Amino acid sequence: MYLRDIALGPFTCDEFNMNLSILENALPRKLLLVDDDVTYCRVLAQALTRRDFAVSVANNVNEAMQIIAQNLPTYAVIDLKMPGPSGLTLVVHLKERKFDARIVVLTGYSSIATAVEAVKLGATYYLAKPADADEIVAAFDHQPGIAEAAIVTKPMSVDRLEWEHLQKVLADCGGNISAAARILNMHRRTLQRKLQKHPNPERGD
Repeated sequence: MYLRDIALGPFTCDEFNMNLSILENALPRKLLLVDDDVTYCRVLAQALTRRDFAVSVANNVNEAMQIIAQNLPTYAVIDLKMPGPSGLTLVVHLKERKFDARIVVLTGYSSIATAVEAVKLGATYYLAKPADADEIVAAFDHQPGIAEAAIVTKPMSVDRLEWEHLQKVLADCGGNISAAARILNMHRRTLQRKLQKHPNPERGD
């Protein structure tokens, strides 16, 4: 008599594996949410919990590393641009620890090239902030070329992301065009012209 027969009954190996798969699917899915925006994290964590994820929250890369070491997640939502190490560091680290982890990276005003690099490093998909829970869940199931229309993303055009980046730098400079232009290494008039070309609002704005 086998231990599985005592605990679960006289199942065949196929039946045992099927029941084990059903049991695993019924358990909450472990998800790591990493973002330095505390309010956004709290709201998104609550929404993902309602969608049957067991959510652990970190507000920086170091906190996330500790969680990964103690409670390895199957899913992760990672902001690319945070104080300290980049979210790209976590993408690489998590994929090394769990090659089949499903990772969605979030990008705000940072370059679209960085988001694309994250996908090359193993991320499943990228979304523009602020992405909501439904968009993230859909992105976890993303496969290149399949059901592309099912993932409702915020606009990810280069022009839009560049404009958002310029606005962020300008805000950091207290609205001082000349100071922002120096940081961006561009002529003051060029910066003014780019700021005036506000990309048209798209679906989801």
